[in-house]
Amino acid sequence: MTKLWWAQIRSVIRLEMKKTFFARRGLWIYILALLPFLLFLSQFFIASRLRARNSEIAARSEKKLTEQDLHAIQPDMTSEEVIALLGKPPVRYRWNQRRRLDNGTFVVIPRETYKYSDGLNSLFLSLEDGKVVSINVQGFTLTGDSVVFAGVFQFFYLRLAIFFGCLGIFMNLFRGEILDKSLHFYFLAPIRRDVLMVGKFLAGLLATCAIFVTSELLQIIVFTGQFSPNVRELYLYHNHGLAQGAAYLGITALACLGYGAFFLAAGMLFRNPILPAAVILGWEAANPFLPALLQKVSVIYYLKSLCPVEIPTPPGTPALLSLLVSNPDPVSTPVAIMGIVIMSLFVLYISSLQVRRMEINYTTE
Repeated sequence: MTKLWWAQIRSVIRLEMKKTFFARRGLWIYILALLPFLLFLSQFFIASRLRARNSEIAARSEKKLTEQDLHAIQPDMTSEEVIALLGKPPVRYRWNQRRRLDNGTFVVIPRETYKYSDGLNSLFLSLEDGKVVSINVQGFTLTGDSVVFAGVFQFFYLRLAIFFGCLGIFMNLFRGEILDKSLHFYFLAPIRRDVLMVGKFLAGLLATCAIFVTSELLQIIVFTGQFSPNVRELYLYHNHGLAQGAAYLGITALACLGYGAFFLAAGMLFRNPILPAAVILGWEAANPFLPALLQKVSVIYYLKSLCPVEIPTPPGTPALLSLLVSNPDPVSTPVAIMGIVIMSLFVLYISSLQVRRMEINYTTE
């Protein structure tokens, strides 16, 4: 009997995968999954242009500069001291600024801007009357960019893209069949309803993982591609970049599993998907403010515990926002994984009970 059930599950998966991947009503899911990739792709092109520009400026410099040289400039240094330390600026602009004094008279102040580069980072200096008044060093840092990547992943990809993507796919596994008036074909076939449910769920899980894990993989490739080869090797092999990338892919798959189980059940219990989606979204958003016991009845609680990069909260951050960003009581990796798996299996068990007594009445839809 088990072999028959697995054969039926495979057949259901083949049928559902075609409908899931090529359904017109699911085109927005692909767009949602690709938005972070397009964001990092645009950053990749911007970083490539800036790196080419910085390399050109570095080649025109009198001295071969390092990042330490760029940070050696201090306020109130004279232009002669700057040139003695860094050489003549490859890019230099001069102009006179007419400034009004408190007594109503005007004075003309000579101003200059210098630009230096070590090939990766840029130094912008603003001088007034021959002295440095402004210092700005720009560049791509591993720490800062990895935090930006983590922020996009946690606050957009997990909480919005995967959430609504799973809603669109798993809610339609049964609701879509009812709206198309085709669910009775499955129910009239010689297949157990709980076996049908398992096949539909696995098809939805494979589809969401294929879409969102692939998108996440492309994001990681483009994100690491913006760095120079030396920096990229440092990030991947010495700063745990490979481990972080594997963690992001695993978290994406677990998010599809957790949210998929909830939305599959919601699709069988509710006619209108807006109400359960709003309730689940509100519950996930309010997770940091819930009591400790209730926090554990949430997918995002375990997903945040698995995230490899912690997003810092600078001083002065509002308390509510700081609580939303931080994860003060994370669980260990095995506990987080088992928490999502056990919770998903429990919800699927409830769904199997519901599908056995599910009745079809197309006239009420």
